[in-house]
Amino acid sequence: MNSCLSLSRRTYFQGGSNEQAAKIEDYERYISRPEVERYMVDCMTSINVPADRALMLAKNLTEADVRGHFSHGLNRLAMYVSDIQNDLCDPHADPKILKEGPATGWIDGCNTLGVVVGEFAMNLAIKKAKETGIGWVTAKGSNHFGICQWYTAMATRENLMGMASTNTSPLVTPTRAQETVFGTNPIAIAANGKKDGFILDMSTSSVAVGKIEMQLRKGQALPSKGWALGTDGKPTTDANEAFYNGKGLMPLGGEEINSGYKGYGLGMLVDILCGIMSGSNNGPNIRHWNNYVGEVANLGHFFVAIDPDYFAPDFKDRLQDLMDHLRQLPPADPAKPVLVPGDPEEIAMKEVAQNGGIFYTTDHIVTYRSLAEKLNVRPMQHRTRPQ
Repeated sequence: MNSCLSLSRRTYFQGGSNEQAAKIEDYERYISRPEVERYMVDCMTSINVPADRALMLAKNLTEADVRGHFSHGLNRLAMYVSDIQNDLCDPHADPKILKEGPATGWIDGCNTLGVVVGEFAMNLAIKKAKETGIGWVTAKGSNHFGICQWYTAMATRENLMGMASTNTSPLVTPTRAQETVFGTNPIAIAANGKKDGFILDMSTSSVAVGKIEMQLRKGQALPSKGWALGTDGKPTTDANEAFYNGKGLMPLGGEEINSGYKGYGLGMLVDILCGIMSGSNNGPNIRHWNNYVGEVANLGHFFVAIDPDYFAPDFKDRLQDLMDHLRQLPPADPAKPVLVPGDPEEIAMKEVAQNGGIFYTTDHIVTYRSLAEKLNVRPMQHRTRPQ
């Protein structure tokens, strides 16, 4: 193990002093997509990750930031570095097929990078969907695989409907409980319309844990008491308490009176499809987020590709009609038009293009300058100072 850097979850934030952060000007927070990817590749290859796999990971994480999902982009890089340096992930291993049928597949990820497992599995699902109309693949022995919609996009590029999901560390406290059992257990579904597409990518918890991490990076409280439980088991807005010492995230819906039990049920469903069906770790048996030294993740995923042409005709036309109808609904607030899942990502991507870069928090910049120094790589170069 390379001992130059041994990161815990507690060291992801505030990578430098407040004095350092105060010196970061806004223009320094704009980093172009190619530069973010270059930096990530340099970091990963510096710890002996093969260049092609480092690029796969960099593209996945940067895509998250470009789409506005900052919880799953650069924010996650230090976690990958930590796992590899502590021998908890083998970036050289290859996934293998354990069992398959005409429309199904079961994969062992062999503890390699989650993005490698995910792309391997979704490619298999796509192949089977083209042959039979549907491909359903589960994977065990995997690690964090980035954003789910990375894999659903693989399917839509082939004119298929895509689904992807993963289980994660126990972070969510089931309704009426005082102990975490399930992860944020996200699920994504994507399909093409005639002009654009539907992309649903959501956690089954009130928010992803990365949203709380982003509040820590910003030095801000949680905006709602529906996100997480404090040390007393009651909803809190203290980001530090929620992340380090609280009783866990709340299921989608929040408290029981607001139907949090539905989010709890969806989280359990994901773990059945990802963990129990694949034979990976599941529920409380997955390593904990803040304390897992020496324990591999063994996460489970599932991937589905479906060919709509095997069903009713004119799928794309009818989906487009529905999306157009929704966007044309009179908004309750004229300043906030009605959106379809996938629209917020499109808006975020346009902002990145207009700004000439991704706008990161000062904590991101300080933390990852520090990481660059520790790994002896060139830090990210920011946008030119405005004239």
